[in-house]
Amino acid sequence: MFSILIPTYNNLKYLKLCIDSIKKNSLFNHEIIVFVNDGSDGTLSFVKNNSIKYIHSNINRGLCVAVNEIAKLANNKYIVYAHDDMYFCPRWDDEFIKEIKKIGHDNFYLSGSMIQPFSGFIKLNCGKNIDEFDEKKLLSEYKNISFQDFQGSTWAPSLVSLNTWNKVSGFDEDYKFGLGSDPDFNMKLWKIGIRIHKGLGKARVYHFGSTTLRKKVWNDGHKIFLLKWGITIKFFKNFYLRSNKFYDKPLKEPKKNLNFIISFLICKIKFFYIKVLNFNK
Repeated sequence: MFSILIPTYNNLKYLKLCIDSIKKNSLFNHEIIVFVNDGSDGTLSFVKNNSIKYIHSNINRGLCVAVNEIAKLANNKYIVYAHDDMYFCPRWDDEFIKEIKKIGHDNFYLSGSMIQPFSGFIKLNCGKNIDEFDEKKLLSEYKNISFQDFQGSTWAPSLVSLNTWNKVSGFDEDYKFGLGSDPDFNMKLWKIGIRIHKGLGKARVYHFGSTTLRKKVWNDGHKIFLLKWGITIKFFKNFYLRSNKFYDKPLKEPKKNLNFIISFLICKIKFFYIKVLNFNK
């Protein structure tokens, strides 16, 4: 059904759990494609020995390059971008499929909902790391938490059609390690007229929390976004995507009210400081 794209950087224990959860908790069979950055922790041997489709790099090429490269190997109509430290809850894929059928076209961006131990929309502590992970608790309790569909999601697990992905050329590789690449992708979709940016409350994953990112130098995604689009990520989420609001209908162009104008001017001041005055802090 889907081609699931997973970049990883020496995170073998989490990757194994992620792939295992996909295989046992999916209603349908999916293609899994992994980009192995380095892989000296045993990840490369793991994907080889388990006949998992992969691309390998001896160096860490970053998240954006990784996802773009493995997307080229996708054979299915829809692709799912996932983190290697996510556990997919039962029937996650069925929720996506039902929504795709409901929409009736491919002009959309869909995401699942993350369950996290200490922060996020759905809070449920089933372990802050893999050694503490209580799978039995998660499977017995994750459905009991009420959470509605929501507007303006910009994070994994995300699903778009492969055609849409190719139309906007995937992730912008200037973001390299990924911070800021998700809202940038949403902005590119906005520019081609896509107004459904919807998070599905019942398509759930347990997320341990950027375990791969903690190993890397963080890029200044907010600065890159501002210089590229002339507005901040916060402005885009608040006024265009209406992020964190419950989903009611496809999005529209934002109203140019006083709050919008003042916030827009603040964006331009920040842009001026960085671009013209080379203010880098």
